[in-house]
Amino acid sequence: MRISVFYTGEFGRKVIENLVNSSTFCISCADLCDHCREKRESYGNLIVDIHEMPDDLPRFIEEPMEYIPQNMGECDLILAIGIHPDLLTTLPYIAKTTGSGAVIVPIEDHNLAPAGVVGEIREKLEKEGIECEFPKPFCSLGKTGKKIIDEFVDMGFGKPVLRIKLKNNGEIFTHVEVLRDAPCGSTWFVAKKLKWSDVKDYREIISGAHHSYPCTGSMERDPMLKDTILHEGGYIIRNSVEDGMEES
Repeated sequence: MRISVFYTGEFGRKVIENLVNSSTFCISCADLCDHCREKRESYGNLIVDIHEMPDDLPRFIEEPMEYIPQNMGECDLILAIGIHPDLLTTLPYIAKTTGSGAVIVPIEDHNLAPAGVVGEIREKLEKEGIECEFPKPFCSLGKTGKKIIDEFVDMGFGKPVLRIKLKNNGEIFTHVEVLRDAPCGSTWFVAKKLKWSDVKDYREIISGAHHSYPCTGSMERDPMLKDTILHEGGYIIRNSVEDGMEES
């Protein structure tokens, strides 16, 4: 799996750092850090290209190809994170040029990925036989039946999955293990906050951890979700914890 990342902004940097799993990535626990992430391998060796796109572009770009890098290497998967919507329209060209078989465009802000633009890109990619997904938010990405995208999910990134153990007749979290992480890395932080806490407080703990990590999802109401993307991310991690509790 060779991954190329095109990104703008803090969320893209978080995803890259989570993939690499550098020792300085997660500082959420500060002095209470128990180095829980050390057992998770780094996938930095799979990233063949990182292209940071400008964040000061005009509202409308007449010639988006002018901003596309000339030194793009071959890859299997493209992650396009938070880039200008006019630059998103170049993804079919980028995928063909790099030989990529799959494209993932996570949507943390609907203004950066309008429905019409997404539909146009999806149609062009699928016409070329290129897998594509537009998860809103990124942590909603589960198994799709698409080979390359599912390989990325199986690496441990997408909709969170946790293994949970309880004791005292199910009143205390004694073990919260991350099997699949939100691409931003927040699942580990939530797991840390849950361990040794009272089960009756789990909703409040999840909400607090999700906000303070912090989640980078937009607080603007999304017209398709009928809610904010940040709230959607909160529902996803809460449901993932509840699924783990049911299987404990």
